Amino acid sequence: MLEKLNSKPTQGPLTLIVMDGVGLGKKNDANAIYRANTPNLDRLMANYPTLSLKAHGTAVGLPSDDDMGNSEVGHNAIGAGQIYAQGAKLVTSSIESGKIFESETWKTLIADCKTLHFLGLFSDGNVHSHIDHLKALVERAKADGVARVRIHVLLDGRDVGETSALEYVDPFEEFIAGLRSPDFDVMIASGGGRMNITMDRYEANWDMVKRGWETHVLGEGRQFASAHEAIVTYREEGGYSDQDLPAFVIAENGKPVGTVEDGDSVVFFNFRGDRSIEISKAFEDESFDKFDRVRFPKTVYAGMLEYDGDLHIPSRYLVSPPEITDTLGEKLAAEKITQLALSETQKYGHVTYFWNGNKSGKYDEETETYIEIPSDVVPFEQRPWMKCAEITDTLIEAMESGKYGFIRVNFPNGDMVGHTGSMEATIVSMEALDLCIGRILETADKLGVAVLFTADHGNTDECLEINKKTGEVTSKPKTSHTLNPVPFIFYDNNFKDNYTVLDGEYGLSNIASTVVNLLGYKAPEKWDASMIEVK
Repeated sequence: MLEKLNSKPTQGPLTLIVMDGVGLGKKNDANAIYRANTPNLDRLMANYPTLSLKAHGTAVGLPSDDDMGNSEVGHNAIGAGQIYAQGAKLVTSSIESGKIFESETWKTLIADCKTLHFLGLFSDGNVHSHIDHLKALVERAKADGVARVRIHVLLDGRDVGETSALEYVDPFEEFIAGLRSPDFDVMIASGGGRMNITMDRYEANWDMVKRGWETHVLGEGRQFASAHEAIVTYREEGGYSDQDLPAFVIAENGKPVGTVEDGDSVVFFNFRGDRSIEISKAFEDESFDKFDRVRFPKTVYAGMLEYDGDLHIPSRYLVSPPEITDTLGEKLAAEKITQLALSETQKYGHVTYFWNGNKSGKYDEETETYIEIPSDVVPFEQRPWMKCAEITDTLIEAMESGKYGFIRVNFPNGDMVGHTGSMEATIVSMEALDLCIGRILETADKLGVAVLFTADHGNTDECLEINKKTGEVTSKPKTSHTLNPVPFIFYDNNFKDNYTVLDGEYGLSNIASTVVNLLGYKAPEKWDASMIEVK
């Protein structure tokens, strides 16, 4: 239970807005926020207390400050109020210690398997996966006597350079050529862009997963002699960025080299959960009905981590995920404070599953409401406003209803459109978001309530690559997250005299304590410090 303060600084509803991907970047031509017409956001940052929060690296549980933040770990940190070692760090440590290879899952995977398949995001972006983890698994498979390995590569172009695939494929081909021997048959077997096949999330587009199943498992699709040939050919034909590359199958004499068959083992080597759950269901669920699998081979399947701790997806995994407890949502539910979590499909899981420490479902059905607005199934640059207007309509209705003590909302525009590499679309996405911010501010003024604005990581703040030596903005699109901090803005015209905003160095994990203080409670000692002092 939370201990009450002597006074309650604000009256409900207290609303927290996560402007996904909206970081604090330099005011230059690479910054879509700076280039956009955003009078409401400008007014907020000019006239209201605004703090800078660290949202990457060690501040969100990643191995080093060279690691960009992401929506998963960002919402974990916001919702948990403390920092937990996250997927990349956990997997690296487990590989370095050898613990991963001592697990019962690894032993089961390699026992008498005909072919060991590795499937996952093929880069060193360290957001969903890391190619070094894959290399370690392949090397150990050989050492443990596995005779045949096939690798299915999901090309990135999102957490790394948009056309950097060959920078990973070509050296990797050299790497596995060095391992290949009469007793060890290893090849890349299939692939495609991560936003085209396999890595859907939140059940937004099961056709992506279907295409992945047909490619990796059935070996159906356009055939090439190598992944290099496939990538070069597709680029010449369609000018694709890596994330959108069509599926390809590697074949010899017209026959796919790596279909998944009975008696095989499969490892999905992504450590991040959101884009790993659907393909895991396809491999494990006997009653699966989202698409016709045609064949359902009897395999031993495992994820790098358990991607859903409540639903236990998948049933086998190589590394245990962080056990996140005592979250903000859990504490407020215990106090019977009514809560609303709201977003569109693309980020719905972030204000629910990730916010609650990688747990599905609610803490309290009586006091919690979750609302998902279905996202459009179109390329985000074609509708860069996404569902921000509908989210705002629903939010305003909820604020005016008086039903909720605390509301949390995610606007995905900045992140999802920023990833497309289209500066024009990203500018539009920010201008659409700003219009919605204006409506929210009007509602807050009418009701006399406070609204907090923040972000989970940067993205739109740096949409063009910057020359690291000269600092000059280039014309090359940047589709990955940034290492920039994010804002935390207090929009409060009624209760601001009840507390003092404290200067200091903060991260996303300081938000939870700030929220409970504003709701009239002391923060748990295990949480990171509040950014305010209540008078």
